[in-house]
Amino acid sequence: MTHDELLAFDREHIWHPYTSITDPLSVFAVESASGVRLRLSDGRELIDGMASWWSVIHGYNHPVLTATLQEQAARLSHVMFGGLTHEPAVELARSLVDITPVGLDLVFFADSGSVAVEVAMKMAIQYCHGAGRPEKKRFLTIRSGYHGDTFHCMSVCDPVNGMHQLYAGILPKYYFADRPRCRFADVWEQEDIRSFTQLMEEHHHELCGVILEPIVQGAGGMHFYHPEYLRQVRVLCDHYGVLLIADEIATGFGRSGELFACNHADIVPDLLCLGKALTGGYLSLAAVLARREIGEVISAGEPGVFMHGPTFMANPLACAVARASVQLLLDSDWQGQVRALAQGLEQGLAPCRELASVAEVRVLGAIGVVELKEPVVMKRIQTRFVEKGVWVRPFGRLVYVMPPYCMETEDLKTLTTAICDVLAEEQLP
Repeated sequence: MTHDELLAFDREHIWHPYTSITDPLSVFAVESASGVRLRLSDGRELIDGMASWWSVIHGYNHPVLTATLQEQAARLSHVMFGGLTHEPAVELARSLVDITPVGLDLVFFADSGSVAVEVAMKMAIQYCHGAGRPEKKRFLTIRSGYHGDTFHCMSVCDPVNGMHQLYAGILPKYYFADRPRCRFADVWEQEDIRSFTQLMEEHHHELCGVILEPIVQGAGGMHFYHPEYLRQVRVLCDHYGVLLIADEIATGFGRSGELFACNHADIVPDLLCLGKALTGGYLSLAAVLARREIGEVISAGEPGVFMHGPTFMANPLACAVARASVQLLLDSDWQGQVRALAQGLEQGLAPCRELASVAEVRVLGAIGVVELKEPVVMKRIQTRFVEKGVWVRPFGRLVYVMPPYCMETEDLKTLTTAICDVLAEEQLP
């Protein structure tokens, strides 16, 4: 296909995420990618500020990961995981148990981040059933959260400002504490945990789990909250016998400046959901890590097994490249890279604070956020970024970036300058 033929067929037949068929956004055809650059089929190159929705932490077409995938494909591309196992799954599980908070000894592989959250929620429900407390089958979370687009995940996403209001009358109704107000670097205020504490006190007898995104609330608003909030949530869960599910789909593997965001508060969740950067962006794969007691209680109750089993669970290709990606991260100076990105994002986005259209600029680890006072006009702003030679995908009032860790200083400067310039141009009459 020519460039024009490809885009014409795409417009006619392909439904993109969060996109209208009758009034679609512009789509840009990618021919290849390397490092931090996307090469479009019309010859233009874009510096990728999104790491393909947080996942491509090592950059595109990394030689180690590509070679790993090719070598694994020559041996075993897929085999069912029911009754069978294989070395890539075992080695990846070993790595995850080694690097995650102590006590998370069981690994359940899933297809995607949303499915991992579904799995963790099912585990919490089945754990309470196995423990003889079937009435404990509801969840508590915090407002402005996002946990995925599959059906039960939507029930714990923000019910008012989230993306899923359409399903409000169909989804189960759970409990939502006020969003934490204390920012990551603020002085802690005890009042911040009051709403959560009150809901826990009132409803613990029916709660099987608390689910939240540690420290960084992603697609629900890109808020960075105080580690003490997370510490106190852990204490309350222990006191009332409620499982704590940490959704680190977006924050896992170094994005926030710690290997896992839970580490900022030095807490261990009962269930930990991982995804996105797990494979370095090569293939879809996710994992749920659990305390052994959870598996034992589920196995001792009816029906004696955990009721979940994806067809492509622990796909060998995905497990092999994930294992290589984890090792690549651990062998690198990822902490130095993330610190450099944080400094570059802080300096590069600082001019946005002077714009009348900007409400706030905030940075944590390799995450940079410009929050606007009004929602962006996606049709216009997306094209403007491409014209500047960068790939940035805003939503709502948020223009945010989370670059690959390997992005160098000059490319990061180009990226942040483009953001500042486009936002300055957008506010002109």
